[in-house]
Amino acid sequence: MKKNIVLGITGASGSIYAVRLLEVVIAAGYDVHLSITPSAKLVLKQELELSVDLEAFKPSSLLLGDGIDTSDSKLSMMRQSAGISSGDSNVLSFEGGEPGVIHYHHHQDMTASIASGSFLTAGMVICPCSTGTLASVVNALSTNLIQRAAQVHLKERRKLIVVPRETPLSVPQIESMLRAAQAGMVVLPASPGFYHGVKTIQDRVDFVVARICDQLGIEHGLIRRWGT
Repeated sequence: MKKNIVLGITGASGSIYAVRLLEVVIAAGYDVHLSITPSAKLVLKQELELSVDLEAFKPSSLLLGDGIDTSDSKLSMMRQSAGISSGDSNVLSFEGGEPGVIHYHHHQDMTASIASGSFLTAGMVICPCSTGTLASVVNALSTNLIQRAAQVHLKERRKLIVVPRETPLSVPQIESMLRAAQAGMVVLPASPGFYHGVKTIQDRVDFVVARICDQLGIEHGLIRRWGT
């Protein structure tokens, strides 16, 4: 039985990290339960020119599978901009077997499987995580499905990773991150390193995605590790 990973995409800058993470986790053979906020939809359009229909979602809207023609030059450029591999995805350090699939859940569907603690997962990532979403989670609010799923992972003592991308930070934002860490979340800022032979934007993206995968226990070959 495949493991489930929950991915919430919210309205912070850095949607490129979410799209690349989605590709890698699927390639690793995990099923992804995906939810996207309206603000994230706007950011995806602004940053990557991706038009996502939250009411009738298709994986192809994130340039992932679903019969898309990767020979199209404009599409190829968009995939490159989104940090998505063209052709065979060199994301794993082992044979991942059958790829996982995307299960989409509307951000207001509180009857979704991921809204219940009885639905088993291997962890959840909010990437990117807006500071507003982070504040809601640390204050136990559940105004949308992503926030509810985060509360579920906290109460069930499951891995919950938040990936904020904001600078500079206000005192309330820093306090939210402190409270998140104290509650058991992994606070993993989208802050790429430069010690692994950085040459392209995708190298920077893959650094952050690699650290997320490390936290989830997903094997990969995204970066050259220190000392190797």
